[in-house]
Amino acid sequence: MTDINTRIENEIKSQDVVVFMKGTPQFPMCGFSGQVAQILNYLGVDYKGINVLEDMEIREGIKAYSNWPTIPQVYVKGEFVGGCDITREMFQSGELQQLLAERGIAVKTAAA
Repeated sequence: MTDINTRIENEIKSQDVVVFMKGTPQFPMCGFSGQVAQILNYLGVDYKGINVLEDMEIREGIKAYSNWPTIPQVYVKGEFVGGCDITREMFQSGELQQLLAERGIAVKTAAA
């Protein structure tokens, strides 16, 4: 395993939900990263954002690691979930909330 893969694995294991994104959760630097941050913030999920713009090795390494060509990338309990489109579709259908709940990650529930 390469050094970059080890770094990526350590990041993924550092928290239950990790997002490799352009920018930070507070200041996303692209619309797709912003959408993922908005979804996770709406759900009240505690997550770690990794700014790929600050580290080109991570930016390119994460694409090879996941075999997924785009950023952002969402990981839950070390498992790759998907990028912006998949995360958004899962959120809209309720699958994301279900996945998080099944993995023991607290989410805010909307009042019925």
